[in-house]
Amino acid sequence: MADYILAIDQGTTSTRALLFDRSGSPMRVRQKELRQIFPQDGWVEHDAAEIWAATLEVCRGVLTSGTTAQNIAAIGITNQRETTVLWDRATGEPVHNAIVWQDRRTADYCAELKAQGKEALVQAKTGLLLDPYFSGTKLRWLLDNVEGARERAEKGELCFGTVDSWLIYKLTGGKRHVTDATNASRTLLFNIGTSEWDDELLMLFGIPRAVLPEVLDCCADFGTTEKSLLGAEIPVAGVAGDQQAATVGQACFEPGLMKSTYGTGCFAVLNTGTKRVESHNRLLGTIAYRIGGETTYALEGSIFMAGAIVQWLRDEMKLIGSSADSEKMAREANPNSHAVLVPAFTGLGAPYWEPAARAALFGMTRDTGAKEIVRAALESVSYQTRDLMDAMGADMKMAGLTSPQALRVDGGMVANNWFAQNLADILGRPVERPEITETTALGAAYLAGMHIGFYGDRADVAAHWRCERAFSPEMAEGERAERYERWLGYVRRVIG
Repeated sequence: MADYILAIDQGTTSTRALLFDRSGSPMRVRQKELRQIFPQDGWVEHDAAEIWAATLEVCRGVLTSGTTAQNIAAIGITNQRETTVLWDRATGEPVHNAIVWQDRRTADYCAELKAQGKEALVQAKTGLLLDPYFSGTKLRWLLDNVEGARERAEKGELCFGTVDSWLIYKLTGGKRHVTDATNASRTLLFNIGTSEWDDELLMLFGIPRAVLPEVLDCCADFGTTEKSLLGAEIPVAGVAGDQQAATVGQACFEPGLMKSTYGTGCFAVLNTGTKRVESHNRLLGTIAYRIGGETTYALEGSIFMAGAIVQWLRDEMKLIGSSADSEKMAREANPNSHAVLVPAFTGLGAPYWEPAARAALFGMTRDTGAKEIVRAALESVSYQTRDLMDAMGADMKMAGLTSPQALRVDGGMVANNWFAQNLADILGRPVERPEITETTALGAAYLAGMHIGFYGDRADVAAHWRCERAFSPEMAEGERAERYERWLGYVRRVIG
């Protein structure tokens, strides 16, 4: 009896496997942290072989207490997007470490393309901006800097993929080199209007078509696992990049519904329906999901540092012993402190897109202490979310669509009630935290389950969504405006 969907959630800092039952409840989870590699300033890498080994370990780890592979109806995969893997098609061995989405090594190349006036073309076709964040320039770097890689890629001897594609290749014993539309839409190489790899973009970035995976819907037949890996052949039936998976997990299936996930970074996604909304505020246009051949679009804003700021407070600054300490310290901080952290540790994401910006702490006085700095760090995530929501509202208004009226939140940071309330206060809108906060993995499970009939359709999934707690704005409008203006002033100084 197939009782569960197995969701693989391969993230930036850890790899997880979760079992979901027919009600969408997580029944078992295993997790393994992922080593971060920093070869140079601004460079971030992962060992792709380590990602695969960890994935296999955690998947086997949830098959305990009488649960076997025969109990798994299907596998859904969700992954850190944009992280770029290049491997040997015959041996399955990576030719270089994976280049992580946070990596900034291609910033100069992106600047050159901007200076040549190429960004308008790229945005018109992909919805994206020219930034080192995306996969295309990372892949070009690998082809140009790994000895023999370009020649081998042109011969079809190498495979490029985001992490989903890498894991599917390994799970299927090298039989399938595929990805889904959401991950493809983050490469700078995929035309989201035609839903195809774009020849003009491939030529612009110097990418041979032979290296690219086949692009499927988010609910599709991605292949079956090798029996020797988990003990049975299990279909891989659902795939989406982590933020799109969380959009599905949060049941944001109607235009105007918006979610924001607070993991390593913060990623806000707003469903725009079958209408592709062109951003005039330097947000990203992207694919929310593609099901049954129909594409649903979204606006997205990406913040590079969210939960990573809490890690910085703990690991580098030693101001907190654990993430949970941040809530207590923020509550005890001086509420009148004007300390503001602009967390541009790896540049600034949307809507600024300033890869060269660096972090700074402003507004300190003699009585500024650890508690005030911790509070400023949490507040910085709220301010950045306000940047995104305001920009999205403006774009939706220009497109004749309804602006977001509330925000559904998930991710590790939203367990912090102080942060969730501060977020509502700075946004001036309700913040809704769901009963099941494992929304990224849940979205992958829903996609796989919908494809095989384990779950119903999108309407059935939406009916299962429940709000655990809603946080309503309590801050006076004058104070909200004053604090946000202060933030904007310091951002301008960081940008220069």
